[in-house]
Amino acid sequence: GIDDQVAAIKQLGQRHTWMDLDRVGITGMSGGGFASARAMLSHSDFFKVAVSTAGNHDQRTYVAGWGEAFQGLLQGDNYREQASVSFAKNLKGKLLLIHGDMDDNVHIANTLQLIHELIAHNKDPDLLILPNRRHLHLRDPYFIRRLWDYFVEHLLNETPPKNYCISAAPNKTSKP
Repeated sequence: GIDDQVAAIKQLGQRHTWMDLDRVGITGMSGGGFASARAMLSHSDFFKVAVSTAGNHDQRTYVAGWGEAFQGLLQGDNYREQASVSFAKNLKGKLLLIHGDMDDNVHIANTLQLIHELIAHNKDPDLLILPNRRHLHLRDPYFIRRLWDYFVEHLLNETPPKNYCISAAPNKTSKP
């Protein structure tokens, strides 16, 4: 789907001249974390910034049924061909990898192996390990601030507000 997303953004850029196609970012979590990192690594001339959270970057270390649903017909070692580590040498822009150290869905080794391969290719990824966080931390105020700050800094070339505090959402399950 990444090729389709790139094509769609380019078409929208032709239609809407206010869009700046020199500053395109992408983010995702879990399978989307895999997709955002993979987009950054396989379309490094298009995507300038990516934030990848809890990405299952290598299907050989994740639930087999998930990867098989998206890999197409088996031809050799498809898992190797879809692993983010296979594209690590292509990184050009800014990539922030985030993972909770208590993730009970995607093992943190997925992110650490990608970091290892990026370092092996002398790339400069950014890494944020969130202590005591499980797989889903999309509503975590600290995570949200760091995500926003990364895009503000690297797409807008602005300095985000120092230590901006995002309040937790109110609990809407209680009845009046």
